[in-house]
Amino acid sequence: MSDDEREEKELDLTSPEVVTKYKSAAEIVNKALQLVISECKPKAKIVDLCEKGDSYIREQTGNMYKNVKRKIERGVAFPTCVSVNNTVCHFSPLASDETVLEEGDIVKIDMAGHIDGFIAAVAHTHVLQEGPVTGRAADAIAAANMAAEVALRLVRPGRKNKDVTEAIQKVAAAYDCKIVEGVLSHQMKQFVIDGNKVVLSVSNPDTRVDDAEFEENEVYAIDIVASTGEGKPKLLDEKQTTIYKRAVDKSYHLKMKASRFIFSEISQKFPIMPFSARALEEKRARLGLVECVNHELLQPYPVLHEKPGDYVAHIKFTVLLMPNGSDRVTSQPAPGIAAHQNN
Repeated sequence: MSDDEREEKELDLTSPEVVTKYKSAAEIVNKALQLVISECKPKAKIVDLCEKGDSYIREQTGNMYKNVKRKIERGVAFPTCVSVNNTVCHFSPLASDETVLEEGDIVKIDMAGHIDGFIAAVAHTHVLQEGPVTGRAADAIAAANMAAEVALRLVRPGRKNKDVTEAIQKVAAAYDCKIVEGVLSHQMKQFVIDGNKVVLSVSNPDTRVDDAEFEENEVYAIDIVASTGEGKPKLLDEKQTTIYKRAVDKSYHLKMKASRFIFSEISQKFPIMPFSARALEEKRARLGLVECVNHELLQPYPVLHEKPGDYVAHIKFTVLLMPNGSDRVTSQPAPGIAAHQNN
């Protein structure tokens, strides 16, 4: 199908088949999340958890729409990430990484899958301990969960993106937490995980997005990260970055053989969706990815950190703006917490 034809036939929730694909992807992603949570134990290797999440999504989506005439793309839409404590996001290490979970860790799990390009994304915060979570960790988790509930009520036709931005900051402040800057909630379309309509987590002079109104039959991934720290995360080490997405609109003649080899592999295996460098040959990937990123052929998803000792919680859900109301299709019940809310 040419781009023009695809443009003309942009499929949305007015098609029952599209709704089914979103909901099927969501069901798989919710189960993948439950699987990863069940494997979160002290001394579990983070890379193994990430692999388990991705494998489950690949296998289960691979079992859908097997016997249809048209080849339907399906699989991982965003690699499983397991980011611990003051690490904010995008930690999905290479196979050689030995990082393990410890008792008491606050574990943020983030993942997405798709069927025919219709994406379901989810993130959840789990704490590695028996009994209810208390103290500042509980505040961060409560702030993220409550902000997600408030956002869900506001992401509906006729409301504006800035309504959500303002409301979630007020919720976080009630728990003496900050919503983390630079986190964007995107509209999603077929094969597009980061559509043009965006909800900012925090409005400030450095980050501006166009005002937008939510409309019927749209789909959003609402992404909320709350922190007991300043909410201004930093990139500490570029070597930690392992997740990239091909920038389809950029071209450049790569000089290094390793870069050309890797870019060709990426173009074949991951032409549109974000992927993990784990899926590439590790030695060659390290060399080749640098040149690809330097010339903007790949968009990196950096691993960001708050300060040591800060607690960070992450919630993400996918919502379908159906004619009969907003339908949150991905989520996981919040852990048991005892938080203190300031009125």
